[in-house]
Amino acid sequence: MIRQSERQPDEAHLRQVLDAGDYYIGILRAGETMRITDLEGNQAADTLFYRADDPAERYSATDTIREQGNIYLGAGSKLMSNRGNAMLEIVADTCGRHDTVGGACASESNTVRYDLARRCMHSCRDSWMLAIAEHEEYGLDKRDITHNINFFMNVPITAEGGLQFADGISAPGKYVELTACMDVIVLMSNCPQLNNPCNGYNPTPVQLTVWAH
Repeated sequence: MIRQSERQPDEAHLRQVLDAGDYYIGILRAGETMRITDLEGNQAADTLFYRADDPAERYSATDTIREQGNIYLGAGSKLMSNRGNAMLEIVADTCGRHDTVGGACASESNTVRYDLARRCMHSCRDSWMLAIAEHEEYGLDKRDITHNINFFMNVPITAEGGLQFADGISAPGKYVELTACMDVIVLMSNCPQLNNPCNGYNPTPVQLTVWAH
């Protein structure tokens, strides 16, 4: 479902462009709203969420899918934790749907999907690992890297129940907004993947915009 936002960028307290392949890690406080904007279209923003004061509570794809009865996220979706608590709610969305099951690129998946020569290509898992290594203050380690959300990514389910990494359905300027229901750590990799059509084989920047209560 498409739902426009009335928030104005000049009223935000954070505006940051995240280049393809870069990471973002930070805390979104309860009541704050983050907009992720696909600046050039068909980009994928691979994102994980954790409870800020207890990172053992984290975003759960399983609980989120079960509670909303849909594998895709859109306006009105609540992102649930592994303890059954609402972490964030999607309050605006101009893309239409976002992936919960496709996972993130890693050296292992690059090898299996594409070729041994692709093993050492930059991946979202590499970006996350770099983020937690450079920001020990958040208390995360590699065991906390679990299933993620792929904002703007198009992963249709086939009639046989498989996954298909398809052309994106986003476009320049499309965005998704999430309001935090609790203080959460946001860990994002702006996907550098060159080998599937999720970003048109051309990774591009996204913009993060945050508003207070």
